[in-house]
Amino acid sequence: MKSFFALLVFAGSIPAANWMIGNVGECIPGGPCVIPVGFGLTAPSGVLVVGAALVARDVIHERDGAARAALAIVAGALIALLFAPPSLVVASVSSFILSEFADLAVYAPLRRRKLALALVASGLVGAVVDSAVFLILAFGSLDFIAGQVLGKFWISLLAGLVILASHRRAREA
Repeated sequence: MKSFFALLVFAGSIPAANWMIGNVGECIPGGPCVIPVGFGLTAPSGVLVVGAALVARDVIHERDGAARAALAIVAGALIALLFAPPSLVVASVSSFILSEFADLAVYAPLRRRKLALALVASGLVGAVVDSAVFLILAFGSLDFIAGQVLGKFWISLLAGLVILASHRRAREA
């Protein structure tokens, strides 16, 4: 059931993030709608949803293996092609594919030794790749990169802490 929920979160993340960028937060004329992410930084509003996608991909990998995670990335890219606004298609699909495979490359070797570290480290790498590629292709600038990375990192950190706590409880039981 957790794998199915992770797959739903993952599949729905791209259309949700793209919709949010145009509809949620303070909308900048000719630019994205932005939200505060902490430390005085803002980011395009889909940032938290994309952070959740990076975590969901890690859950799919953990539950169903690397091959299924790679298949989910390809399926997610196809969904992005279908649902991304025309102005964001190239940016959305490119950043999605590159960041998810970067996340996978970091997560896979770390997961057996330190699962929480794998989740946080791969989320950070995925966040940097996704943010840089998306911002350059969608808006031609890296103005929001610090906020983008921070917003996505919050989600990875939260997931890492939840996993660490659940593993401790399982060991104590």
